[in-house]
Amino acid sequence: MKKVFLWAFAFLPLIASAQVEKTTSPVDYINPLMGTSSKPALSNGNTYPAVALPWGMNFWTPQTGKMGNGWQYTYEADKLVGFKQTHQPSPWMNDYGMFSIFPETGSLKLNELQRGSWFSHKAEIAKPYYYSVYLADYDVTTEITPTERAASFRFTFPQSDSSHIVIDAFNKGSYVKIIPGEQKIIGYSTRNSGAVPANFKNYFVIYVDKPFELASAWHDWKTDGSLEYTGDHAGAVISFKTKKGEQVHLRVASSFISTEQAELNLKRELANDNFDVVCQKAKDTWNKTLSRLNPEGGTIDQTRTFYSSLYRMLFFPNRMYEVDANGQNVHYSPINGKTMPGYYFAGTGFWDTFRALYPFLNLVYPSMNKEMQEGLINSYKEGGWLPEWSSPGYADCMIGNNSASVVSEAYLKGLRGYDINLLYEALKHGANNEGPNATGRRGVQYYNTLGYVPYDVKINENAARTLEYAYDDFAIYQLGKALGKPKKEIEVYKKRSQNYRNLFDPQTKLMRGKNKDGSFETPFNPFKWGDAFTEGNSWHYSWSVFHDIQGLINLVGGKPQFVAKLDSVFTMPPVFDDSYYGTVIHEIREMQIANMGQYAHGNQPIQHMIYLYNYAGEPWKTQYWAREAMNKLYKATPDGYCGDEDNGQTSAWYIFSAMGFYPVTPASDQYVLGAPLFKKLTVNLENGKTIVINAPNNSADNKYVNSLTVDGKAYDFNWLSHKALLNGGELNFDMSATPNKQRGTSPADVPYSMSNEK
Repeated sequence: MKKVFLWAFAFLPLIASAQVEKTTSPVDYINPLMGTSSKPALSNGNTYPAVALPWGMNFWTPQTGKMGNGWQYTYEADKLVGFKQTHQPSPWMNDYGMFSIFPETGSLKLNELQRGSWFSHKAEIAKPYYYSVYLADYDVTTEITPTERAASFRFTFPQSDSSHIVIDAFNKGSYVKIIPGEQKIIGYSTRNSGAVPANFKNYFVIYVDKPFELASAWHDWKTDGSLEYTGDHAGAVISFKTKKGEQVHLRVASSFISTEQAELNLKRELANDNFDVVCQKAKDTWNKTLSRLNPEGGTIDQTRTFYSSLYRMLFFPNRMYEVDANGQNVHYSPINGKTMPGYYFAGTGFWDTFRALYPFLNLVYPSMNKEMQEGLINSYKEGGWLPEWSSPGYADCMIGNNSASVVSEAYLKGLRGYDINLLYEALKHGANNEGPNATGRRGVQYYNTLGYVPYDVKINENAARTLEYAYDDFAIYQLGKALGKPKKEIEVYKKRSQNYRNLFDPQTKLMRGKNKDGSFETPFNPFKWGDAFTEGNSWHYSWSVFHDIQGLINLVGGKPQFVAKLDSVFTMPPVFDDSYYGTVIHEIREMQIANMGQYAHGNQPIQHMIYLYNYAGEPWKTQYWAREAMNKLYKATPDGYCGDEDNGQTSAWYIFSAMGFYPVTPASDQYVLGAPLFKKLTVNLENGKTIVINAPNNSADNKYVNSLTVDGKAYDFNWLSHKALLNGGELNFDMSATPNKQRGTSPADVPYSMSNEK
């Protein structure tokens, strides 16, 4: 026994390290359960298994949490209580416009605390395009496959005289109506998390392919015998006899506009397709979308992690627009409550996603971001502001005015065909005014006069706001310059982009809150989370000078001192001061347990910091730490992230890093070099060109770049040009187990910094 065990075990590394060549079905490498082993005190992603199409209006998820619980699916749960239509961007933001469907047998159980069925991950299949699970208490198998605004369900029942399908429209205002003659149920849910007008509704329509023997609306967890109910918490139940193995099919669609529009969505997207056809179409859509990136020569685990991360990047912001009877794009406006023409997207926070998710869209899926830019125009027209967090309207969450980066970068990287001048006006308006919820700039009067948001004027996270506003001003300046705006107008933003200097403390050589009178906050603890900063401390935010790293290097005292400061992040113990919060927030705990010192990759402010060695003449340290972070902090497992995934941003860090470069300064033309993860990675650009990233001797040991050629020519710069990449080309990395400490070390090799502008 022992010898056999050891013999078998000896082959496991060979299996784990088997290399994956180019795949024709990348979607099947995805694990939608990556990141689902999470809770409020510790996030390993805070994700749920989304069964949906890329950027679809509706997602479906198995539901383990109680009604209204943001942790709607957690890996450790034992029971499922529903199959829920969701639009949730994050458990912290919670959901809007949800309802659920659930099959049962035997005595009817409506209360979610009673109806839950035991299930096992061993009898669960989770794919982006298909979900299946066995509900043990009812001997029913549920299958789901999606379209953008609809879905097909298939329930396989046992022999039973009492089989049921329960529709739960959730509390806080809902409606159901059962129409037995049409084998149809309609209704709506109004439940939301706050950022919507009073008339918000998510209308749904459900068709069942089996006649109802019994049907009733329900409320207060009881049936009332009626076929229609409006109230705080409406639901419906239909019942019938089933034979062993009998399959009952549901066709489901929804709309934010009307029941009639939900019917249109159903007819247009499901037509007469059976379950298997819908499933194959969904799989094909995923494979077509994912095939923009083809990694080769990595291990199975690396390939799974790559595509599982890419999957998370293709959801948010999600479509909120629909196609009317005339074939025109229309949307319910979550800002003014009216049905309006054109595109609309929702479910993202720019504080997270301006950093890498939007740069990725601009490179790989630019036509999608063009639609998103048009959606931003509609946000501005309908509400007078650009959203900073849309969920789905103006959510009051996070800080900054980072729509400036999202809008500016898109145009600077080549997107055209929409009203950029109106968006430019929107950026100026947001930069000079304080808007509702998180729109505009809180503390703008202080920032525009003093050059910073003071610590002592009761505006929280003031230093973080100042640093982000300075970068946002740079983005506005860059866009204004590209649009040929008057020099006098744009010089204001150029000057403000240097406001980061006002918070640099020459004594500690860190960013520090500053009082209205010009004195620094006292006492100062650089390990204190929150207070002057956002979900981080001074060691995390002191690198937030995305547009002028050379300026920061000069303030610190030069490149050697800057490198030493970077090194310190990894060598210091993970000590922290949580007194501002009064408790250890999950972001603190995730830093503490990662064993990477003060490096807090689980939250966004420091994620670009690894790439800053390139500006100071030691690019091999970027190569080392990027590989360390990829290897340690990402896996295609339920605990596979090191903090909140956050709508594609944390995944985008991984995907860019696996490609071998990262957008430190989104509102510029450059990506900063790291080192690729795979032996080969092909990027199939939307314009028909391809970028081929070769690193044939890449391995776990060979993590350093010995040399690089671009289209056959030696290339020593520590950056790549977006414009050049759009022309396609071949990058050949010669990888080594030891760092090349000569390559990329001259002053001419450094990436863009505003201070180096001629």
